[in-house]
Amino acid sequence: MPIGTTITEYIIEEQRQIKTSGDFTSLINDIVIACKAISSAVRYGSLVGVLGTADTENIQGETQKKLDVISNSLFIKRNEWAGHVAAMASEEMADVYHLPSQYPRGKYLLVFDPLDGSTNTDVNGPVGTIFSILRRARDAVGEPTEDDFMQPGDRQVCAGYALYGPSSMMVLTTGHGVNGFTLDQRIGEYILTNPNMQIPEDTQEFSINTAYLRFWDPPVRRYIDECLAGREGPRRKDFNMRWTGAMIADVHRVLMRGGVFLYPIDRKLRAKNQEGKLRLMYEANPMGFIVEQAGGLATTGTQRIMELQPTGLHQRCPVILGSRNEVERIISYHLEAQ
Repeated sequence: MPIGTTITEYIIEEQRQIKTSGDFTSLINDIVIACKAISSAVRYGSLVGVLGTADTENIQGETQKKLDVISNSLFIKRNEWAGHVAAMASEEMADVYHLPSQYPRGKYLLVFDPLDGSTNTDVNGPVGTIFSILRRARDAVGEPTEDDFMQPGDRQVCAGYALYGPSSMMVLTTGHGVNGFTLDQRIGEYILTNPNMQIPEDTQEFSINTAYLRFWDPPVRRYIDECLAGREGPRRKDFNMRWTGAMIADVHRVLMRGGVFLYPIDRKLRAKNQEGKLRLMYEANPMGFIVEQAGGLATTGTQRIMELQPTGLHQRCPVILGSRNEVERIISYHLEAQ
C-alpha cells in the first residue's frame, strides 16, 4: 500500500488479502490504541509523576518501574473486554491472565512485553512495547492454561512492536513482510512510512553489551574480536558498535539499516542456571518473526529461534539476529566449536 496509508486502512486491506476475520482486525486495532496510550504515558514522564520505581518486583525478580505497571495495566484493559482474545500473558505477570467473567472469549492468545527497556525511562532513553498473537487450538475448551501458549514462534499469527522514541513508530508483520508506521500526533493515527522493510544482508555494525566480554563463549568472542580488529583484522573492514540497553531500540536499528544484535548465553548466566537473558515468548519470538520476515535470521547460535518449543511462559533463550550473512557467520563459528 502507498506511503501515507493509515494503519487502520492497512489492517483492513490485510484482512481482505489474507482472509482473516474481523476479530483479528479489531484485535490489532485494540493493540494500536493501547500502544498510543502507553506512548502518551511515556511522553509525559516526570510531568505526571510516572517515573521511578514502583517498589515491586516482577516474576523475574526485576524491580518494576512505575511505567512497567502502568503500561501492563493499559495493555490489559484495552484488550480484555472486546471478545477477541481468550487469554493473555505478560512479562510482568507470573501466570496467564484470565479475562473477567463478564467479557466474551475470543480465539486468539495475546503475549506481550508492555514496556521493553523500561530502565531507560528515567534517563529519557528509547523504550517500547512488544507483542505476539497466537491462535488457540480450535478444539480447546474451558479457560486457557499455560499449555495453550506453548507454541513455537513459527506458529505466530502476528508480531509487532511500538517504539517510543523521538517519534512513535509501530512495526508489524502478519507473515507477509514487514511494514513500519509513524504516529502522526496531529491526527492521532499511525501512518505508513516504511513499507516492505528489508534488512541488508551485509553490515558493518553490531550491537552487544561488551561489559560481559569476559563471560562470552568462544564463538561469540571470536566474532566480536574479528569485528574489533577492523581493517587490520581478518574481516578487512571497520565495524561500529551500538548499544542502547533496550532490545527493542537495538533491533529497530538493525531493521532500519542492517546490523547484528547479540544477547548470547554466557558463563555468568549459566552460573544463575539461566538459559539466556531475554524471554522467548515476549521478546525473542516476536522479534525473530519480524527479522525473518524482513530477510534476516534469528538464532540462538545453534538453533533457529522460531523452532524452539516453549516449556514455560517465562522461558529464556540466547538471541542472535539481524543481517543474514553476519548471522550465518556466527552460526558457523558455533558449529565449528561443537
